[in-house]
Amino acid sequence: MAYSATGLMLVAGSKAGNAPQMWTYQSADAIGDIDGAGYFNDASSILKVGDLIYVYSSVGGSAAYGFVVVNSNSSGVVDVSSVTAIGATDSD
Repeated sequence: MAYSATGLMLVAGSKAGNAPQMWTYQSADAIGDIDGAGYFNDASSILKVGDLIYVYSSVGGSAAYGFVVVNSNSSGVVDVSSVTAIGATDSD
């Protein structure tokens, strides 16, 4: 699959215009695809270097969660960091 604009939502925007923003992104794509270079190219007009994106991925009934940071955004090409995974286990 590919990036879907309906999955990206702004959580905290910068009123000053220069501070990084926080986003959420939900997709049925694998985390390894989402954190690949170019995945967010269609959002290049709204994503800035330093923006943080909380990613929720559900592939085949399995969920994965994590954070990526926008590393670069130049000439419409967006590159994000490798995902920093967070756990969602419940031991009780």
